[in-house]
Amino acid sequence: RSRAGPEYGEIRDDAFEIAERENILHWEIAFPHVMLGGGFDAVIGNPPWDRIKLQEVEWWATRDPDVARARTAAERRRIIGERRAGAAPTVQQFDEAAQQAGQLSTLFRKSGDFPLLGKGDINLYSLFVERSLSLLNSEGICGLLTPSGIYADKTAADYLRSLSSTGRLAGLFDFENRRTTDQNAKTKRWFPDVHPQFRFCASIASASGRSFQETTCGFFLDSSQNLADADRVFPLSPEDFQRINPNTGTAPILRSRRDADLVSDVYSNHDVLVRHTREQAEKLYPVKYATLFHMAMDSHLFATTEQLEAKGAYRVKGGQYKRANASWVPLFQGRMIEAYDHRANSVGYNPENLIRTHTSTKVTPEQHSDPNFQPSIALWIRKKSAMEALPEDVDWVIAFRDITSATNERTMISAIAPWAGYGHTAPLILGQPELGALSAAQLIANLNSIPMDYIAKIKIQGTHATWYNVEQLPMIHPDDFDFRFGDITARELVRDHVLRLTYTAYDLTPFARDLGYDGEPFIWDPTERRQLRARLDALYFHLYGLSEGDAGYILDQFPVLEKNERKEFGHYLTKQLVLGQYRALGQNDASAVIDERPSA
Repeated sequence: RSRAGPEYGEIRDDAFEIAERENILHWEIAFPHVMLGGGFDAVIGNPPWDRIKLQEVEWWATRDPDVARARTAAERRRIIGERRAGAAPTVQQFDEAAQQAGQLSTLFRKSGDFPLLGKGDINLYSLFVERSLSLLNSEGICGLLTPSGIYADKTAADYLRSLSSTGRLAGLFDFENRRTTDQNAKTKRWFPDVHPQFRFCASIASASGRSFQETTCGFFLDSSQNLADADRVFPLSPEDFQRINPNTGTAPILRSRRDADLVSDVYSNHDVLVRHTREQAEKLYPVKYATLFHMAMDSHLFATTEQLEAKGAYRVKGGQYKRANASWVPLFQGRMIEAYDHRANSVGYNPENLIRTHTSTKVTPEQHSDPNFQPSIALWIRKKSAMEALPEDVDWVIAFRDITSATNERTMISAIAPWAGYGHTAPLILGQPELGALSAAQLIANLNSIPMDYIAKIKIQGTHATWYNVEQLPMIHPDDFDFRFGDITARELVRDHVLRLTYTAYDLTPFARDLGYDGEPFIWDPTERRQLRARLDALYFHLYGLSEGDAGYILDQFPVLEKNERKEFGHYLTKQLVLGQYRALGQNDASAVIDERPSA
């Protein structure tokens, strides 16, 4: 087209209007002398921490709370449709905001300017990070303050690997948004408007013409004085990054030099669950990851108990609803699961909470003692839809909690669970028939063990136990379960204990049968369960080659667990039981019952 034509003029005018409205900066025009000279010597900044994707619930919460309070995404879309039919002005504003967010995401992904960080659920700060590095000259250096996801999120893996593997990452200093002042030791926030548990980091990286032998790292720092503490701030080599996170190259979250030494030693002697190479995925167990139904995007498939009963459906033995020729099965959510327990919590609905609409109520020991008991279910899904996602001949699965945090009592939580529908907050590890029940027992005991949870706390940066975290956890090799403790092998001990901890309800009879057990479910006994779990924890400390001193140190890294147990029992019971079982197994005693009374 001719530049003199009317179409060019319209395009030019639109471009100038957008540039002015969005405050666009063209670096070559703004700093021609710098850019012609190769770039900046240094770039320092604190870019905006804003997600580009429109957050629907938050957007509607201040404009039309009834939309935000919708029980499911499908119901929210229905209400928005009603508002649109009524020509509500907020709907037009919402559509414009959603369109702009979508266009921006498309632009950043396809522009070619952000090959490392312009993907996934894009946050503005990540784009600033990649842009800042591109503005440096060959010897330049960049220091930025960003959320800690820049070094731990999967979407940042390619970026961090490009730095850590080439020696371009000079420093990584991770802070909690609560700091201890030097004067009176009172806790304050670095950023008053940001949640105190939010973490951010100062990262220092160089251009391609400059490198460093090691990266100086510090994590969970709460004061500038920590920077001078040799135990809190320590070096990591490029090999350390690759050893601990071989698939992603992301940074481990190590609180101290001792953490660094312990974790590095474990990874040096034990392989990860799934190691990705250029040719294939090398698996320690024949497993695959699966999420069946997304709680928001698939919400049109779900029904509440009230909705089913209003349609005339009735509940039948086995925990299903039926009406005419249709059946509905439970939709499991992650919040229902605890370690070795798929019946840990009942789930309800709270319409007043716009962000967390579902609530959890702990199942009591008395309810647990009934092998027929099933917890309350918030949502149900048609059996036909569940069967399309998970064939009915899969009698049981390994499910784990997706929603988690390194600041919770426990981080990695998994259980054997029956065939059903599963929301994405309860991802599955599948392996039948190749995996087998015995290998599944070894795997779940490994995932639920204290030494594994210690490493999971280090590996999981955010609030999600994603598959890329789980597959990079160091596992005990299947052959190592031949190790004997007197008359019993580790494999036999794991089989017996996982069976007793798991088979407390009739709906897991197929798993018990696959383990070769033909009896009735085991009666729920909290005291016995504590002893069984402590012995499994001690077993895995031995299998990982960790000393009693290492075990004691690792157990001290669970402050929430310790606090809760001191409140309930008067002392840190888990530590006492695990260390007692550790000593007993070390002397080939695999049946010791450790005294639960406080030690003198």
